[in-house]
Amino acid sequence: MSVDYVMHFGICVRDLARSIRFYCEGLGFDEKSRLHIEDAPTAQMMGIPDLVLDAVYLDRGPVRIELLAYPRGGTVGPADARPMNQPGLTHFAVRVDDRDAMIDKLTALGGALVPGSRIENPAYQARICYVTDPDGTRIELVQVAVDPTR
Repeated sequence: MSVDYVMHFGICVRDLARSIRFYCEGLGFDEKSRLHIEDAPTAQMMGIPDLVLDAVYLDRGPVRIELLAYPRGGTVGPADARPMNQPGLTHFAVRVDDRDAMIDKLTALGGALVPGSRIENPAYQARICYVTDPDGTRIELVQVAVDPTR
């Protein structure tokens, strides 16, 4: 028994068109496919009675994200960046060639700079920050000469 590959990461969004624009125009993803789902088995699996779900799959290289919008069932909770020490997925990171220009681009598309997160780290020759997408998903922007994780 083994895992063949990672299929996707799901991100719940309030406005599907706005989020597609953010991820495609802002981060260079390409739309690959869409699903419209309203069936009892999926509603049961997801724990959302009377579910209507629109899913859009976006690819960038080997990474696929699934944007999930709920025309019926709705979204719940705040659209704020979750605390970094809260269990669960905290963020995803992208390497950029100009952190500050990317902040400007993403905020123009509905994202937001996380206050106090813009730093310079001389130990890694890095300029880093967190931004959020329009729904509060945290994205780390990393401008670095050499990727210390590779």
